[in-house]
Amino acid sequence: MTATTGRPTTSVGRRASAAPAPSFAHLIRLSDDTGLFEHARHAIVRREHGYCTDDVARGLVVTSRQPEPTEELLRLAERYLAFLTHAQDAGGAFHNRLGHDRRWTDQPALGDWWGRALWGLGTAAARSPAAWIREEALVAFSRGATRRAPTPHAMAFAGLGAAEVLRRHPAHAAAAALLADAASAVGGPGPDPRWPWPRQQLTYANAALAEVVIAASQLRHGGPPLDDGLRMLAWLRDVQVRDGRLSVIPAGGWRCGAVRLHHDQQPIEAAAFADACATAATVTGDPGWETGVRQAVGWFLGDNDVGTVMWDPETGGGYDGLTAHGPNLNQGAESTLALISTLQHAGRWA
Repeated sequence: MTATTGRPTTSVGRRASAAPAPSFAHLIRLSDDTGLFEHARHAIVRREHGYCTDDVARGLVVTSRQPEPTEELLRLAERYLAFLTHAQDAGGAFHNRLGHDRRWTDQPALGDWWGRALWGLGTAAARSPAAWIREEALVAFSRGATRRAPTPHAMAFAGLGAAEVLRRHPAHAAAAALLADAASAVGGPGPDPRWPWPRQQLTYANAALAEVVIAASQLRHGGPPLDDGLRMLAWLRDVQVRDGRLSVIPAGGWRCGAVRLHHDQQPIEAAAFADACATAATVTGDPGWETGVRQAVGWFLGDNDVGTVMWDPETGGGYDGLTAHGPNLNQGAESTLALISTLQHAGRWA
């Protein structure tokens, strides 16, 4: 049985339908000829914190999936791709942190950044209009796809990259194996209807775990049942919607049996929820999932627990978090990318 959402409230529908096109102005502001700076104080880059593969990979995702990108966005995508290929070692692992002095401060490993790097590479390999970007991204993806990370989140991010590759290259065996293994690493819903999540705690980017299970259900061989991913996402939706508006799991997470807190909420949660609902809508054809996309868009535009916008229209930057007293006005890379990612869905679904 396909899980669905109800129609949006008037407020959510009105705000989402008025969503602006995504602006890349602040992303460009945060980028230089090496990569994408991680942090900002208000809208001003904090160069001393350097770059991270996590954010550069997310930058490659949004620049690659933008319809009809400008030449400036293509150059940005190429720069992010060059960063990722420089971060990757011969065995397919990735460095994560590069100082402003252009020196790596860590060793290649298989953390979340490995998964996000494969997500970015897979998206570029599938969606970039530039053949030279697609070809190089596929080479780097294929190298990294032979590895397996020890954590469900890293595997889920990598699996989303694998799903992108399979949409363009259905016979890519390494991508199919990676997507199947990612879904297995996440697991299916548990038997308790009050807490069907595969783990006893919701942490971060939660909807990505449900999304990769939904994506893996489309594999010809070895995929999980579609209903597994839909049940996970439907329950996550139900616990994150209050009075028709999105109220995402805060940065501190939520453990089964504990009191549910509501702050500090992070933009990455709204973006992950938008991505997952868009995937569910595409796979099932059920228009009810479009409501989740609208609610995520609405969260940035003011349909949230505090009733405040979560971005700066003047700069195009996304605010770093939603506190009980309003937004954290810093406009770092993760929050700005989450805003862009969510607004990219608005034109189709909101």
